[in-house]
Amino acid sequence: MHTRVSCLMRPVAMICCLAFAHAVRPAAAQDVPLLSGGVGFFTSTNSGSTNYQPHIEPLIAAPVGNSLLFESRAILLEEFTPKGGGQSGYNHSHFADLIYMQGDYLAAPHLTVVAGSFLLPFNTYNDRLSPIWIGNFQDAPISANIGTLSSGSGVGGMLSGSAASADKYSISYNAWFSARSGNFYFNSQRSSGGRAFLYLPESRLEMGVSYDRSLQRTQENFVGAHLWWEPKDTGFRFRSEYAHGQHAQGYWFETAYRTHAFGGPDNWIGRFEPVFRMQQTFRIDNKASDSVPSVNTQRADFGLDYNLPHNTRILTSYARQFASTGDVNIWETGIVYRFLFPTWKGKAR
Repeated sequence: MHTRVSCLMRPVAMICCLAFAHAVRPAAAQDVPLLSGGVGFFTSTNSGSTNYQPHIEPLIAAPVGNSLLFESRAILLEEFTPKGGGQSGYNHSHFADLIYMQGDYLAAPHLTVVAGSFLLPFNTYNDRLSPIWIGNFQDAPISANIGTLSSGSGVGGMLSGSAASADKYSISYNAWFSARSGNFYFNSQRSSGGRAFLYLPESRLEMGVSYDRSLQRTQENFVGAHLWWEPKDTGFRFRSEYAHGQHAQGYWFETAYRTHAFGGPDNWIGRFEPVFRMQQTFRIDNKASDSVPSVNTQRADFGLDYNLPHNTRILTSYARQFASTGDVNIWETGIVYRFLFPTWKGKAR
């Protein structure tokens, strides 16, 4: 694992240097690359065993001219887990990888062409909620891998944009093709799929459907649907997904609330954010190709987050998981800092 980390640093450094070189041209000094991401420290206690994870996810977004954007996100973490067999102390492991690395070309007002390694836009969790500085819980829903082919990313091309837009609605789309790749850093399966969703701005309601077809080895179809609702001026958020594959299906829904009373959401009381997530997975057969539990599983997560100033969040949660293999309690805590700054000071236009 040490070798993997040291090998990863070279391509990450190269990515940053290339982005820097593109952006230092005097003619495009206003298009300053942004360095963003999150730094976190998490603990999880499952069936009495506690592990610790220092975690960093750096992200770079570098515009090149008016129509091209380069972006990439990496993950680096350490994990400390208790030694088994009555031994004292902890085992230590490393993990580092590139989550995605893509170029976005604005080809037309309603069309953006994406090429490279990209997050599969199946449902919403994978490409919208997986960064550590966004999610309300530190772990993903147990059904999140259905439709995202385990790795969650593809290597190939994607078309994205707004198909239609008006004052009362907008319709957006994604369509992709991913090739098979056995590259150490950019591993992907051959697949194709798409997502379409409708957004109603007056009610702040979004609903969409997703489809993915695995074209590698045994061909499989995956379908999904999502519903998001964020009523205006209430501080309430509702998010949900359903995914169905040939071997398993599952759903999750999540609520969060920040009160606007007592001085608003930036008051010390308004910074508290109760969160709740309910989720279930159901086995269709015993083929475990989808990275979800091998038996029917249901889980309820209760959390209380606190939103500190300067983009810092404290995450706490308790979950009770029920399955025929045994019921478990899961306690999780963490602190996350979101950073965002330009790589250098740009010139005013």
